[in-house]
Amino acid sequence: MKFITLIVACVFSVAVLAQTKVLPAKEVMDKAYARAKKENKNVILIFHASWCGWCKKMDASMEDAKCKKYFDDNYVTIHLTVEESKEKKDLENPGGDAVRLKYHGDKAGLPFWVILNKDGQLLGDSFMRKEGVSKDEAGDNIGCPASEPEVAAFINLLRSSSTLSDQALEIIAARFKENKI
Repeated sequence: MKFITLIVACVFSVAVLAQTKVLPAKEVMDKAYARAKKENKNVILIFHASWCGWCKKMDASMEDAKCKKYFDDNYVTIHLTVEESKEKKDLENPGGDAVRLKYHGDKAGLPFWVILNKDGQLLGDSFMRKEGVSKDEAGDNIGCPASEPEVAAFINLLRSSSTLSDQALEIIAARFKENKI
């Protein structure tokens, strides 16, 4: 009886997973903008892939108990899956590559992220640029901040796009510095 119950449970789980539909990028973003407007927040959009170790570190850092509330209180965080292997292309959000291209992240590597206001206007991204270089040009992708300059650039962007206190920003900075190899 236990064996039959296990088989039924496995078949049900596979059926549920098979029905899980990956949303198009536009739908993911429209929902995020609607929520951001309702909650008066900005949006952090992270481009990632299932195979990306640094993407997992970025998520783990943001979801860490020390940091999670700060991000949740200030941002609507969403992910678009891109660059999956041939066998996992079904995980990608249709239109995700076009959105990444719009923000010049097509050659950036992963994770690539942008911070947008509730109307979709770009506030910042994961590029470190030389002084005077326009946001319309790509720079060096921070990815998941880990080094001192990467974390400093990330914290400056969080400072300018949120109401995070200096104390909260110090906690976030300390957590991201733990990612340094």
